[in-house]
Amino acid sequence: MTAAIIFSAVIPCLNEAENAVAIAAAVAQELDREHEPYEIIFIDNGSTDGTIEIIRTLCATDPRVRLIVNNQNYGQMRSPTYGIYQASGAAVIGISADFQDPPEMIGQLIARWRAGAFIVLGVRETEKQPFVMRVVRAIGYGFFERFGDYRVIPGATGFGLYDRRVVDSLKQWRDPEPFFRGMLVESGYSLETIPYHRPGRAGGVSKNNFGTLVSFALSSLASCSKGLLRLPLYVSVIIFMTMFATLLGAAVLAFVGRAPWLALVFAAAQGAFATLCLFLGLLGEQVRLISEISRNTPLVIEKERVNFS
Repeated sequence: MTAAIIFSAVIPCLNEAENAVAIAAAVAQELDREHEPYEIIFIDNGSTDGTIEIIRTLCATDPRVRLIVNNQNYGQMRSPTYGIYQASGAAVIGISADFQDPPEMIGQLIARWRAGAFIVLGVRETEKQPFVMRVVRAIGYGFFERFGDYRVIPGATGFGLYDRRVVDSLKQWRDPEPFFRGMLVESGYSLETIPYHRPGRAGGVSKNNFGTLVSFALSSLASCSKGLLRLPLYVSVIIFMTMFATLLGAAVLAFVGRAPWLALVFAAAQGAFATLCLFLGLLGEQVRLISEISRNTPLVIEKERVNFS
């Protein structure tokens, strides 16, 4: 009888031919220290550089290494989350293929889990980045903090360990664009963080450019901030208040014998814009309710599986 898997390490990859062998060896080295059954799952999101063939070779030499190949690129939200949902371990570890997440921290993640934590996230304290990127990230986190439905942990990329109960719970949500690190917070399970310093990647380069980062941020905000759909309602209230102030000013002008027509035209424009925002806000509420009901889109479609029983 095959022993139950205790640890599942899930490694999303896209064109990681130069890192696949090294990251598999580094993760295996850390998990071997635990003396428990484990699996290493690579989920490939449309590689074109030979990554798939390299991982197939790893699978042939070690049955604990598994591979899922998507039939196309499904983006950096859906594919990694799908890979996590396919893991069978009592604890699931999410880690990047390009060494931006330190494999040597796996032991610390496991120790916190054994002590009772349901979720343990690594949090980057510092990272060498261009000044503009640091400013953009700061603005982005501030926006999430103001309009998000729950807090987003700055520096947490999703690298960490998640208890089986957490993964099974989130899997039931069927979110078509899962912002996984936000979902972890939203789930309400006990969460601990471990700070670490990572000045840069130990291998490879990021597959993200400014455009993909903006796309990820927008998708994340849409996923974790349904309250943002109510923003037009708040704007309409403010504009209606300014409209009444303008009308009051027009009345004062008429009382003192001056022409109030310009103020009245301005008040009419404010009223029209406020009404538009009001209906946009109401439509937003409908969209929010629809999104709550219709979370039933497959995250990815698989092309191939290797070493899954």
